[in-house]
Amino acid sequence: MKTICYPEPEEWGRLIQRNTLDTEALRETVRTVLEQVRKEGDKAVLELEEKFDKVRLTSLKVTEEEFEEAERQVSPALKEAIQAAYRNIRTFHAAQRFEGKKVVTTPGVCCWQKAVAIQKVGLYIPGGTAPLFSTVLMLATPARIAGCKEVVLCSPPNREGKIHPAILFAARTAGVDAVFKAGGVQAIGAMAYGTESVPKVYKIFGPGNQYVTAAKQQVSLRDVAIDMPAGPSEVCVLADDTARPAFVAADLLSQAEHGVDSQAILITTSATLLEQTAEEVQRQLERLPRRELAERSLENSKLILVKDMNTALEMTNEYAPEHLIIETADYLDIAGRVVNAGSVFLGPYSPESAGDYASGTNHTLPTNGYAKAYSGVSLDSFIRKITFQEITREGIRSLGPTIQEMAANECLEAHKNAVTVRLSDL
Repeated sequence: MKTICYPEPEEWGRLIQRNTLDTEALRETVRTVLEQVRKEGDKAVLELEEKFDKVRLTSLKVTEEEFEEAERQVSPALKEAIQAAYRNIRTFHAAQRFEGKKVVTTPGVCCWQKAVAIQKVGLYIPGGTAPLFSTVLMLATPARIAGCKEVVLCSPPNREGKIHPAILFAARTAGVDAVFKAGGVQAIGAMAYGTESVPKVYKIFGPGNQYVTAAKQQVSLRDVAIDMPAGPSEVCVLADDTARPAFVAADLLSQAEHGVDSQAILITTSATLLEQTAEEVQRQLERLPRRELAERSLENSKLILVKDMNTALEMTNEYAPEHLIIETADYLDIAGRVVNAGSVFLGPYSPESAGDYASGTNHTLPTNGYAKAYSGVSLDSFIRKITFQEITREGIRSLGPTIQEMAANECLEAHKNAVTVRLSDL
């Protein structure tokens, strides 16, 4: 990890820069695959699975027998953990239900909103070295609470044509309707366009590699909505001299092991903490099974020493991290001044991994500084709000002249006339 001491504000932009995905270089490859799926449906997906995932499939949909087999393969301890996490995620997201109320804006004019679920949603769940069964819970649980009528999931199979059993168990736990063996660009295309097996959805959720990210961006231009712009995962730890170096180092490494392009940053007012954390990172790194991957990630990561907490907070808000951990003596006061972050973890006993798995908050969050403008996935991500208005005879009498005047000054005579004919009728 690089150590930077007392950087000037004009240096901040360079210091907090992420590794950005070069989706332009992938554009043509992704476009070609998407077009093949759009034209050929299941046939294309099966061929692409053989080409990219090195597996020959005869069908895409996971069968009931495969779900039963997966349930037998998941250990009782992991089943219990998945179910406990599901309960917490369900409790937190159920509390977000929208309660619309009718508002009388002027006598005789009543307006309100109604929350309506997106009818069909698609979830993409990566497999590979870290099968993200936790993401199944994070996406399918609020989808079901919202009332989505159809929830489908795509995940890449292994070379035996199987999806990781924990992914299937989590899908069944959270109420996914159907799971399909498809990964990468072809999975995004299948959900965006629909095939003989995979239903077309209205919105796609979920993380993925640079090809998946590029595919989601392309299909979102005209075919389907997506959850949010996505990039490599990141964490920022904001700490003072009361923080424990072992805790801080563990938090930095828990992010670094996600992938080689992940980023971990410590911003601190304590030179002692910075030095001890650097030593602790090396000590804990030696014991990690994913050490080589984490080491490459740490090459993009930084330990930054600043003069005071105001500077630390200003830099943190400029960085707008996906995950922010505040380990300071007055962490509640500091938290009140955070304006740009995806999810915030407060105090010494709130590791990022709690939010990643089981505290109840959602781990699908904006990266790459998008926390300045985007929220993480929530119940709202799976609903639309439709506005209603009811205007009585009294209401059109009182509001009509205002509408007529505004319409006339925008030179939209038909708009004005829609009011005029009603007033004349009265």
